[in-house]
Amino acid sequence: MLINHLNSSGLVSLMSEKHRQLRDTIEKMWEEQSDIKISYTEWYIMYKIYGHKTTISEVTRNVTITRQATHKNIKSLKEKGLVEVTNSEHSKRDKCVSLTTLGEHCCIKNEELRLKFEEKVAQTIGQEKLNVLKDILQMDWGI
Repeated sequence: MLINHLNSSGLVSLMSEKHRQLRDTIEKMWEEQSDIKISYTEWYIMYKIYGHKTTISEVTRNVTITRQATHKNIKSLKEKGLVEVTNSEHSKRDKCVSLTTLGEHCCIKNEELRLKFEEKVAQTIGQEKLNVLKDILQMDWGI
């Protein structure tokens, strides 16, 4: 069937499946070395605020999740001791969010895991093919 063929080997399907596998693998690697459970969305937010203090409103504008989901995840990160939320110097309504020392440490450790994983992929498919893949993914696809 044409539909079955497209569903299993089309570009979007292949990329979606690889993305899921990548996320699962990195998550398992993290869980093997840390007692702190961090969801994919929480990592996404942590990487968006890594290295600077920003407002929750700015985080919301820079992520592809709803405002409510952003607030829920920031609350969870705060409870885990990974971010701190403070009053904004410029607005009484807005709150600032930044990583704690523990949050920064987790980001650094997770980045090390990602690099380890990338090395494993390079050993499997070859460094040259990995470089080509990365170049293709960084190209403007007109989408």
